[in-house]
Amino acid sequence: MALHVSWAFVFGILGNIVSFLVSLAPLPTFYQIYKKRTSEGYQSIPYVVSLFSAMLWIYYALLKKDAMLLITINTFCVFIQTFYIVVYFYYGPKKEKLVTLKLILLFNVFGFGAIFFSTFFLKNPLIRLQILGYICMGFALCVFVAPLGILRKVIKTKSVEYMPFTLSVFLTLGAVMWFFYGLLLKDMNIAVPNVLGFIFGILQMILYAIYKNYPKKMVEDPKLQLSAQQVVVDVVKLGSTTVCLEVNAVGPNPNNGEGTDEAQNIKTNNTTDASNEV
Repeated sequence: MALHVSWAFVFGILGNIVSFLVSLAPLPTFYQIYKKRTSEGYQSIPYVVSLFSAMLWIYYALLKKDAMLLITINTFCVFIQTFYIVVYFYYGPKKEKLVTLKLILLFNVFGFGAIFFSTFFLKNPLIRLQILGYICMGFALCVFVAPLGILRKVIKTKSVEYMPFTLSVFLTLGAVMWFFYGLLLKDMNIAVPNVLGFIFGILQMILYAIYKNYPKKMVEDPKLQLSAQQVVVDVVKLGSTTVCLEVNAVGPNPNNGEGTDEAQNIKTNNTTDASNEV
């Protein structure tokens, strides 16, 4: 089916462009993981959930048959999120690898498999599409509710350090584009969740405008705590010999100098004995 030039097509293309840029936002994070050769301090669940969401929307678009622009962007999302997960899994500690594997099995294997087999074999294609649309819409609404934690943190700390303004703008623009795309296609499963996304995006930008000039506070960052704990663990891993040497070099002498005098006396005696032998 040839794509005809229409407003739905225009908004779909713009939505693809914005969503493409948003999908590339985690690249600096994974560059840091590559440089440090560890993913400790980061979580894999956002990327596993994003992969699950993209898989759902591809399945929905294939059944709908007139939403090619949903397929294009979500195919790219499947590729980029898979790349993120592979990098995370490669550099992750053993414990985090196990958690990531469990998440993949929960969402992308059993979760998606259950949705697929419970809907694909329904005889009525309209009912099948309707049920799948409700599932996609419900999951998208849950994803858009996620920024509530960031909004709460901004209000509590009066700091916008953990809410990048550029990302908020792009997420809001994406919500607008996909809302009009769904509205023009008369598909409320696409349009409705993006209303919530638009509202939360506007709230983020309002909070940024309110708190951007507030003096910065010392906000406790769990990543910094994790780094500090890692340094302590690495020092312990040096071995008991090294630690004992450092303690002896820095710690006070319990003999109040007597040990030093004895050592000097032994050295003097040894020198005298050597002279007599000569």
